[in-house]
Amino acid sequence: MSRLDPLPVSTSAPKERVAYLDNARYWVMLLVVIGHSLTELVVMDSARGVYTWIYLFHMPFFVLISGYTARHYVGDFRQIRRIVSTLIVPYLIVETGLQLITRHYDGEPEHFMILSPQWLGWFLAALFIWRLTTPIWRALKYPITTAVLISLLAGLIEIPNVLALPKVLGLLPFYVIGLHFDREVFLWLGHARNRIVAAVLLGGSFVVCLAFAQSWADRWPLTTWLLWKARYDELGAGPLEGIAIRALLLVIAFVLTLAALSLVPRGRSWTTTMGGRTFYCYLLHGFVILWLDRHFDLWQRIEPYGATAVLGCIATATIVANLLMTKPVATVFRPVFEPRLTWMFRDPSEDTQHLPGDHPDVWDRGVERTLPRRAHRPPSHHHLR
Repeated sequence: MSRLDPLPVSTSAPKERVAYLDNARYWVMLLVVIGHSLTELVVMDSARGVYTWIYLFHMPFFVLISGYTARHYVGDFRQIRRIVSTLIVPYLIVETGLQLITRHYDGEPEHFMILSPQWLGWFLAALFIWRLTTPIWRALKYPITTAVLISLLAGLIEIPNVLALPKVLGLLPFYVIGLHFDREVFLWLGHARNRIVAAVLLGGSFVVCLAFAQSWADRWPLTTWLLWKARYDELGAGPLEGIAIRALLLVIAFVLTLAALSLVPRGRSWTTTMGGRTFYCYLLHGFVILWLDRHFDLWQRIEPYGATAVLGCIATATIVANLLMTKPVATVFRPVFEPRLTWMFRDPSEDTQHLPGDHPDVWDRGVERTLPRRAHRPPSHHHLR
């Protein structure tokens, strides 16, 4: 038996999935796929307006939810094993696969840059870093303030793209806010009055993005700012101006995230089941988009159709996203993206007689879900798998 200090082993029963969180994942995953499908069409005002609106809040939304569901991470045996099998392994598969495709069609990258994610892999790398640093953010006296300062200052210096570090730091405040979110906030957001305000905010922001799409494109690269990774000077802003703009975008993203959270349905529906499989949709949709783009030049072919092409792209992306969240897809790709890897880890019984009862989640692997329900609502009995 190894003399290494044993990892703590969770002995708690697996938690039930929460319909609200899975509903939230479903709707934001639609925005992710739609946003990625519009990337090649942002030369058009209509596509740029929709793209800008989506990117104002969809990843901050996802990051905040990820932080909330990771708030009990302590680095026990089960959680460490889940990080390896459902973050590290999928990252290596997806990043290698995507770089092989772009290298085949474009000749780039000339050398594999596995630790420098070029596209989808950044979020898996970010979750890995955020998850490992969770105990730090739980221990600090002013964690949110610290995270905001890090985000604002990160744009001042050159940060290598190792494990997508610029985006990791730029979006860090939303993860830390999620870690410290209180259940009462979710309940408060669900009040009818707040939901009306949320609908107005989201609808109004959508109209503004469409109305000013051309104006913003002429004056400053807003879509690039919303990627949360470029230095301020690369975006044509000085240090103080850059900090001010990022601070404003942080506020806007947080407000719109709260609005989106307010409108997410609380009850169980078909979106709950689909939302439990967003993991596979996220990992696979990039391959679909790259194949359609590189093999068929799809976006170049449809660009002349203007707004019709944009609407068609949104509709097609919605269909593709739903197909990738179906049970057959999950059944086929679960062994690939969620390998058990029992051969890699020590048997936890060497350290304790209790084995972890694990029921992994889509985005917060190995983290128990504890979002309470109202007392008068019956508990859900749905499990992802």
